[in-house]
Amino acid sequence: MKVKGLSKLAVIAVVDDDTAVRTGIDSLIRSLGWRACLFASAMAFLDSDCLHQVDCLITDVQMPGMSGLQLHEQLTARGLAIPTLFITAFPEDSIRRRAMTGSAVGFLAKPFSAQALIDCLESALA
Repeated sequence: MKVKGLSKLAVIAVVDDDTAVRTGIDSLIRSLGWRACLFASAMAFLDSDCLHQVDCLITDVQMPGMSGLQLHEQLTARGLAIPTLFITAFPEDSIRRRAMTGSAVGFLAKPFSAQALIDCLESALA
């Protein structure tokens, strides 16, 4: 599938400790013709084979163990500039400012609309 300049199937990693959120986002991603890799934790994503195949990352901000913010910082420290979309149930300005650095492309408050997520993904994959 070609999406705004992509010549291959987009691979989107979803890192969220909430199974329902992962499942819902997975369904949306697949309905758009893209491939999703799902992870219940940041460490699971960092340890996966998917890490170097990902075109975009969607991560929850607050998770047990390593937060989405810490995950983004780890990726940056490893020299990986993966376009990252943060999702959170706690959209505080201080967290938004910390998140929206480097390769960050979006910050959505839960619950968000499918269209808002689609818009962010299309922008990230452009």
